[in-house]
Amino acid sequence: MARADRLFRLLQALRTLPAPVTAARLAAETGVSPRTLYRDIEALRAGGALIDGEAGFGYRLVEDPGLPPQMFDRLEMEAVLLGLAEVRVAGDPALAAAARAAQAKLIATLPERLQRQALHAILLAYRTQARQAPSVDPGLLRQASWEDRALDIAYEDAEGAVTARRVLPLGIVFLERVMILLAWCCLREDFRQFRIDRIRAAALADESFRPRRVVLLRDYIARLSGGR
Repeated sequence: MARADRLFRLLQALRTLPAPVTAARLAAETGVSPRTLYRDIEALRAGGALIDGEAGFGYRLVEDPGLPPQMFDRLEMEAVLLGLAEVRVAGDPALAAAARAAQAKLIATLPERLQRQALHAILLAYRTQARQAPSVDPGLLRQASWEDRALDIAYEDAEGAVTARRVLPLGIVFLERVMILLAWCCLREDFRQFRIDRIRAAALADESFRPRRVVLLRDYIARLSGGR
């Protein structure tokens, strides 16, 4: 592993792991020997990272040079943390992990007083009922939407009939119990909303719809808002 990549992984481990983090844990996270780990800690310190601790006691990242400082008032900070907490309880495992990492990065940019407030946030997110589990990897649907790639799906309707569709994914909506894929359906030649828990199979197609995405999304938003 390149040294720059190794130092980035170490910095991310210091951001995300509960402090103080032992040298053994950090060495395991970055895949290096303890001796190399101590050298890497000193390299980060030389680069501007304020890291408390020493061998035998553990380490804590006090000031992160890789992220700009952020200033929020208390309610703004609670709002951001509540949004991330909602993603953790409502998203799939990959999305929940991304929310945890984003929260760790955010808190690492705060001055010490705001860090203490962030660690004692009073607004929480909780779901008494689990969302319907998807049959396909939501990460694949996100990838198709990000890359403007068509998807070939097998979709089961409310009566249990399964049809093969090619769709152009435009976005994903999180509702209370289900996730909805907003898309242009090439079979019906119209916009459709597909419950993700009813998508039985999905595969990326070779077709790109990038030139059409802006127009499709504009027209769909206009329809949803009653524009036509």
